[in-house]
Amino acid sequence: MFRSGVFLSLAVVLASSTMAADKDADGWHSMFDGKTFSGWKKTEHLDSWKIVDGNLQCTGERSHLFYVGEDRPFKNFEFECEVMTTPGSNAGIYFHTKLQEEGWPRYGYECQVNITHKDPKKTGSLYAVANIYVAMKPEPEFTVRVDKSGAQIWQDQAPSTDGEWFDYHIIVVDDTVTLKINGETMVQWTQPEGWEGPKNMPGRVLGSGTIALQAHDPDSEVHYRNIKLKILD
Repeated sequence: MFRSGVFLSLAVVLASSTMAADKDADGWHSMFDGKTFSGWKKTEHLDSWKIVDGNLQCTGERSHLFYVGEDRPFKNFEFECEVMTTPGSNAGIYFHTKLQEEGWPRYGYECQVNITHKDPKKTGSLYAVANIYVAMKPEPEFTVRVDKSGAQIWQDQAPSTDGEWFDYHIIVVDDTVTLKINGETMVQWTQPEGWEGPKNMPGRVLGSGTIALQAHDPDSEVHYRNIKLKILD
């Protein structure tokens, strides 16, 4: 008969082998099986999240879907998924966040998902930090436009289109965040030394944590598929 310690060691080995087998040759791990919410936890308005035709769909009152499939917070990583929005929709992808039962996540950064919603901060924005900004109404001629090292990156239109799937790629290495849409770098931002987050957002700082997807409001409908993660540390 095996002792409990042997059973525990064997269980750890088997779990590690299963996790290793679940990764592809490049270290990517699928986060969503297309059938269940295994590895994810819904918060607040649970019915805002559905699985439709093998894809995650969010529409309804504010809710967040936190990834709990990884048993430890992660810092350096790559995240990829395909996203599709309907006209006027708003959503987001949080990273370095923590499980929170209600409210807008207080920790971590938000990567914006928004093509034609009234908020001028569009898809590819590191929300409230480095924004892809598309004016939704006429702007004064004296408005300052700055390059990608600044807080606002002005464009004539959002980098994707409602009703079409697009690729969202998030890379975090140490103090640098890179956001790519359909392979094009939209934001590459390095957190300054001594950074304390934007005004009224003290938790928006790099550290470690998990991923969360956002259902923003009842008028927004957003779909996600091919969701995967590669931890770099």
